[in-house]
Amino acid sequence: MYSWHKIENISAALLSENKMQEFSVADKKIGIVKRHDKIYAFSATCPHASALLCDGWMDGQGRIVCPLHKYRYDPANGRNTSGEGYKLKTYLVEIKEDSIFIGIIS
Repeated sequence: MYSWHKIENISAALLSENKMQEFSVADKKIGIVKRHDKIYAFSATCPHASALLCDGWMDGQGRIVCPLHKYRYDPANGRNTSGEGYKLKTYLVEIKEDSIFIGIIS
């Protein structure tokens, strides 16, 4: 079962393409990014060494690049495309009337 939480102070239309931003949602640090008009939500810290992923960047293939050790994660499913065993936690996203809601397992 998911509980849905609205991200305050930002609308889907105001998100910049490929620019990651961090928000606090239900006592969790959540990163969001828009790529090709789709919004993805993910844990804001790298599962390898807890670096802040929003301090990283998106590469040319749309992967989140960790600023510390350059691990690369697919924002759609959290898969580490660098070949290591770490997986990034991802969250469901819904857009309602231009507001962004994150689904967190309760």
